[in-house]
Amino acid sequence: MTTSSDQNTPSAQATGALSADLTGRVAIVTGASSGLGARFAEILAENGALVIASARRVERLQALADRVPGIEPVACDVTNPDDRRALVDGTLARHGRVDILVNNAGRGGTGTALEETLESFENDLALNLTAPFVLAQLCGRAMVEQGAGSIINVASILGLVSGSPLSQPSYAASKGGLVNLTRELAVSLARTGVRVNGIAPGWFPTEATEGVFATERGRDWMIRNIPMRRTGEEDDLDGALLLLASDASRYITGQTLVVDGGWTSR
Repeated sequence: MTTSSDQNTPSAQATGALSADLTGRVAIVTGASSGLGARFAEILAENGALVIASARRVERLQALADRVPGIEPVACDVTNPDDRRALVDGTLARHGRVDILVNNAGRGGTGTALEETLESFENDLALNLTAPFVLAQLCGRAMVEQGAGSIINVASILGLVSGSPLSQPSYAASKGGLVNLTRELAVSLARTGVRVNGIAPGWFPTEATEGVFATERGRDWMIRNIPMRRTGEEDDLDGALLLLASDASRYITGQTLVVDGGWTSR
């Protein structure tokens, strides 16, 4: 693994042929203990990045790090201000830079539009929207000093369209806010060399969606409404992630790439 002292900077790597090679880059991935976050950490590491994998369940992070070279586990509750700052400051202290931030940590709401509690709504906003904003600020400041960086916000198709017949007001509101926050940050940072983009996954089997996947009725409903007639598979987000993390997207900012098998195009 290349150390921070002898890394090529992203701006230097931007010259010449484009590739998804992330050698020398330092990435932070939140919510990396399972599901999409664990996959994101693994793919970034396999393509050369040193990945700081963060989540509350540190034992799962350690298992991931034991299995995949190039992953460094860090316990972090992204809703805790002290944890957020320690995550970023610790990465900078150990490795001297942050090149990629993947704001993946999140959860779905509980309760319908008329039943969800204010506490649940506020908790989901804190995790799904406020935490990504603060982490983007903390990492963004370091990236501006470097002159380059990529921030990737993991949104959802439910931030773009209604989830009916499912009803998740806090999740939809927070992910919709994250989509527009991505645009706002991208424009604000466009002249600094820092790019801000998003990924909006469709229906993928994760802890957050296990309730829908658990029943035949739920699976049939998803497949019937996905034009490609299948739900997402583990590696279906790899291309979007590597595109946005690498210099292959050096002229792309403010975009949310939808990976949903055509769900939002119906």
